Amino acid sequence: MDIIHLLPDSVANQIAAGEVVQRPASVIKELMENAVDAGASTIDVLVQDAGRTSIQVIDDGKGMSETDARMAFERHATSKIAQAEDLFTLRTMGFRGEALPSIAAVAQVRLTTRTAEQDLGVQLCIDGSRLVSQEVCSCPVGANFLVSNLFFNVPARRKFLKSNQTELNNIIQDFERIALVNPSISFTLSSNGNSLMQLPAGGALQRIVGIFGKKLSEQLLPVQVETSLVRISGFVGKPESARKKGASQYLFVNGRFMRHPRFHYAVMEAFSHLIPEGEQVPYFIFFQVDPAGIDVNIHPTKTEIKFENEQEIWSIIVAAVRDALGKFNAVPTIDFDVEGRPDIPAFNAGSLTDVKVPRVQYDSSFNPFSNHAEKRNPARQWEKLYEQATASQTPPSTPNPQSIQTSPSTQNLFPEALEISSQHYQYKGQYILTAVQSGLMMVEQRRAHIRILYERYMKQMQEHNAATQGLLFPELLELSPSDAALLTGILDDVRALGFDITSLGGSSFSIDGAPVGQSNPVAVVQQMVESVKQQDGGHADALHHQLALVLARSNAIEVGEVLSSVQMETLIGDLFQCENPNLSPSGKTILTILQQEQIDKMFN
Repeated sequence: MDIIHLLPDSVANQIAAGEVVQRPASVIKELMENAVDAGASTIDVLVQDAGRTSIQVIDDGKGMSETDARMAFERHATSKIAQAEDLFTLRTMGFRGEALPSIAAVAQVRLTTRTAEQDLGVQLCIDGSRLVSQEVCSCPVGANFLVSNLFFNVPARRKFLKSNQTELNNIIQDFERIALVNPSISFTLSSNGNSLMQLPAGGALQRIVGIFGKKLSEQLLPVQVETSLVRISGFVGKPESARKKGASQYLFVNGRFMRHPRFHYAVMEAFSHLIPEGEQVPYFIFFQVDPAGIDVNIHPTKTEIKFENEQEIWSIIVAAVRDALGKFNAVPTIDFDVEGRPDIPAFNAGSLTDVKVPRVQYDSSFNPFSNHAEKRNPARQWEKLYEQATASQTPPSTPNPQSIQTSPSTQNLFPEALEISSQHYQYKGQYILTAVQSGLMMVEQRRAHIRILYERYMKQMQEHNAATQGLLFPELLELSPSDAALLTGILDDVRALGFDITSLGGSSFSIDGAPVGQSNPVAVVQQMVESVKQQDGGHADALHHQLALVLARSNAIEVGEVLSSVQMETLIGDLFQCENPNLSPSGKTILTILQQEQIDKMFN
């Protein structure tokens, strides 16, 4: 009996959709790229519930005829290529003819389109690859795609979508990538009726400013080089713009966003010895190469691209970025041109040994507000008052190690916590050494403090009892539209930690208050946004973990900070009151105990 058979087109389309349509952002990417290929000058994107309910992309491109509109939803139907050789002359974003049928296979699609040569347009309604209706209608030139109920017929795929905030963040990222590489096109993005971005047509730098703000543009240097292999243009950040994470880094080739670790390394190689190790600089680099020298037909997302002359282009990138740094004096230089300058002698401290330093004579007992002799010495009177005040204060007593309270879990894991010595020694400003019943305990002080603060902040978010200290002068926080949308979604959780943040509209926020003792609230909130952005999940516990961890790291004592005996005693006591004193929130070891038997063996 024969068991091999052809799959129905609807099933085949759903299988193909698994590669092309991974989440709502994938739909927007494909529709926006089609609008760019259609020669649109204005593209509007509107989403509801981060694309779960509806996605609408409107463009004023060339549009489609009635026949083309029907044919566009057939698999491998495309106007971009006609034969295999055309793959090596690609100038368009799409070429496979899989996007529209894949979208229509897992959603309800309504297409309204008209060409300039026609007086009336056509409206098609497709439900899960099935044509529901087709009728003539009046509409402007261009195309209007409305995609509703994404994954309605694939409930497993819809179930595994992330939170609305995470999905919206992915939508904004794909929107930004297409908008960056097409500055001559006007773009708008709206979510649930609220405008997130309005980007008028302009130049590349104007587009960067429109997306990431003017502050970033002030830190960029232009890059420009043209060779027989490649033409490179764009911008790289100055060395002082380096940051540990969250730097805006984009590579584009022939108008297409790409991920290329080797070219990323080439940019960072140009900054070697200019920025601290592990930090990143922003860059926006655009490549123009012969389409025959690249292969974009590797993955359905088209972000992985092979280059024929990869090594040569790598060298050109390094040279171009270094040239930009040197041209704009971003690299420290040694000045050898000293001819004609006056000879300024170097300072010699030994030459001042015989010089008498003048002394200023003054009467410390003079009081211009008193004529009585008994009141002519207020300075000494204040000194006596200070001595009396300090004498009446007794130094804080060292807590009794037997009185340290520990949680039940701590007592089970470390019974030595009940036998901690009151004498502590700090080693190289990083470790606290103390004797316990079974040997010598070593504690990493920064990780210990992070654990203490982390559990404290987690408790504050659960009980909503964090203390807020008002700022004398509110601080302005400016974010990119994607970061602003993310912060808006987590604003209640950030406020639960003690931040008083008010939205000023657009991508601006005012920080009117911060947790007690917080010195740089703007930087901390930015770190929170970056941390949440990098996590792939929208669960409340995971979100609270990220926020509490960022705040704990920002307020924890640093490695190398000298602690007093009382401070070390307090730190050890607070640590053993934590639920998990052994590991930091990121899973690193906080303490270890060198057993007495091991110590004895060292001296045998």
